[in-house]
Formats: sequence, structure tokens, C-alpha cells
Amino acid sequence: MKIALIGYGKMGHMIEQIALERKHEIVSHIDIGLPDSMDSPEFQSADVVIEFTTPQSAYNNYLECFKRGKAVVSGTTGWLDKLPEIEAMCADGKHTFFYSSNFSLGVNIFFEINRKLAELMNKFDAYDPSMTETHHIHKLDAPSGTAITLADDIVSRIDRVDGWTLTPNLEKGKMPVSAIRRHEVAGIHTVCYDSDADYIEIKHSARSRKGFALGVVLAAEFTYGKKGFLGMKDMLGF
Repeated sequence: MKIALIGYGKMGHMIEQIALERKHEIVSHIDIGLPDSMDSPEFQSADVVIEFTTPQSAYNNYLECFKRGKAVVSGTTGWLDKLPEIEAMCADGKHTFFYSSNFSLGVNIFFEINRKLAELMNKFDAYDPSMTETHHIHKLDAPSGTAITLADDIVSRIDRVDGWTLTPNLEKGKMPVSAIRRHEVAGIHTVCYDSDADYIEIKHSARSRKGFALGVVLAAEFTYGKKGFLGMKDMLGF
């Protein structure tokens, strides 16, 4: 499979390494200071485009890829207010877009556990949900896309919570979410249910970004040849 990379930072380099190990070809690198462009023959030859840039540039990158008929796999976060527009563009099968807030296989299993736990805890009003996420100091968005997915899944399943809010801006009926930026932490997400009697906690801790990068390449392999809006649930069969 021929892959074009938009964004060639630490994650882009790690994705490239794993893609090459899996016998794929990287045909184009697009980033600040690199000569490639979306109009180059190399980019045009790509089967799938993997996009990891910034919230400010991601949406426009998707549109430019769609104009050129390219399937896109992206994990850029912080732009999700426009996600319904991308879904609509893919609804008729004209475009292909695979999105996940986190491509780690372990995190996506954690997503499923979180959803099932929230459904169970909806019956027990004594337990108050909360969440904490910790990432490296270079991460631009807060809370993380992974944290937003976890929080939204809880809110949609627990009737006594009608939204979430970043601490310390606590509001009645809102689940508190703490976003911490510390050193070079790859990613820690903790969901808690607290009562006067006891405390329930589930946690996912990433050891490195390698598992994330592997998931991205697996997603590109899954996306190749498909149409429409895709995600980790489609790939993992949840």
C-alpha cells in the first residue's frame, strides 16, 4: 500500500517506521519545510493519506484530500465541532474518512469498558463520576480527544449527568474533567465513581506512542479500498 503523510513530527516519524516494517511504501511527506505538495505525482499515487497535524490546519487538509479523491485516516484532535460536516461529506460513499480520537487498541477496549460501566452505574445515584487525563506538555488541546470521547460516552449513559466541564469550573449536573500537562507523559486516562462508601476507578496508561502509531497503520490498512465514514468500532467489530 502507498501512503502519504501529512504531518511529519514525532508521530509521523513513528507511523512511517511501523508502516515500513509492515512492508508499505511512504510516497509523500507534507509538513512545514518539506518540498512535497498535494499536487505532486508522488502524493497523487497514494492509496491512503494519514493526517496528523494541528486543529487549525486539519479540516482544510481533509477538504484538499477529498478534492483529490484521497482516502484519509486522521487522529488530529481539537477540531471536532466540524466532524458532522465531514461525516455528511462521506455519507453518500463519495469520500472516505477514518477518524478516531485515539488509535491505540488498548484505549479502544478501554472505551468499550467505559461505556459498559457507565450503563451499569446509571442505576446507582450514590456514585458521582469524574475523570482525569494527563499528557505531555506539547499537546495543544485540553482536554484530549480521548478524554472527550470518554466523557461524552459517560454523559450519554448516565441520566443524572447532563454534560461535563473542565475543573475547577464546577457546575451542578456536570461531570468534572481534569486535564493535566506534565513532562513527556504518553497518556493516562482515569475514570472514577466516588461515593461515601467506596470508590471505583478504571485507568488506561500508555507506555509510549508506539501502540498508537501501530493502530494508525492498521486503520490505514482497514481503510484501503473502502468508502464512507469509518472508525475503530468498524475495524475492531465492537
